[in-house]
Amino acid sequence: MIKLIIGRKLGMMQVFADDGTVVPVTVLQAGPCTITQVKTPQRDGYGAVQMGFGTRKAKHINRPLRGHLDKVGKGYFEILREVRISDPDDHQAGEEIQADIFEIGERVDIIGVSKGKGFAGTIKRWGFHRGPVTHGCKNIREPGSTGCATYPGRVMKGKRMPGQLGNKRVTTMNLKVVDINHDDSLLLIKGAVPGPSNGLVLIRKTNRVR
Repeated sequence: MIKLIIGRKLGMMQVFADDGTVVPVTVLQAGPCTITQVKTPQRDGYGAVQMGFGTRKAKHINRPLRGHLDKVGKGYFEILREVRISDPDDHQAGEEIQADIFEIGERVDIIGVSKGKGFAGTIKRWGFHRGPVTHGCKNIREPGSTGCATYPGRVMKGKRMPGQLGNKRVTTMNLKVVDINHDDSLLLIKGAVPGPSNGLVLIRKTNRVR
């Protein structure tokens, strides 16, 4: 059974546990997703399913994609994602996947794109310490030396320097499912997940055991 679903981050809130403690949670709109295509090793060389999430008007879909989705007959989707699985024969096009594939207390990984913070210096981006704030000091927030001596005489690859902060794919692992709202297909995940509100996320069962 497939244990991955496309969702959207709605925001954060707090809930009370059974012992009265306050638990910070992130609310995720987990599906519903529709399988739009099944790929098998015999026909395509690998096993996978293509899932659609969200809705989109037909006028915003190009003709090749419209014809592809018309074969399923479940409407047009805003997002399409392909997921590799080992048992594609257990699924069929048109099948709907909802939040009930997960259980309360289960551990999941959340994949999303982190918030973009633009160009940032080394203090904000990498946590560098600042220089001394005394008379005559000119290296208060500068990164310091970035090069080497005469040999090799260049900046080494991977050197931590100022640059783009955020706006990259991030996976937060081993988060706990606190509660599930089956009526609205909502997941309450303990802690924070990457991305802004209304940002797209992938929710999958974790393979890590804490």
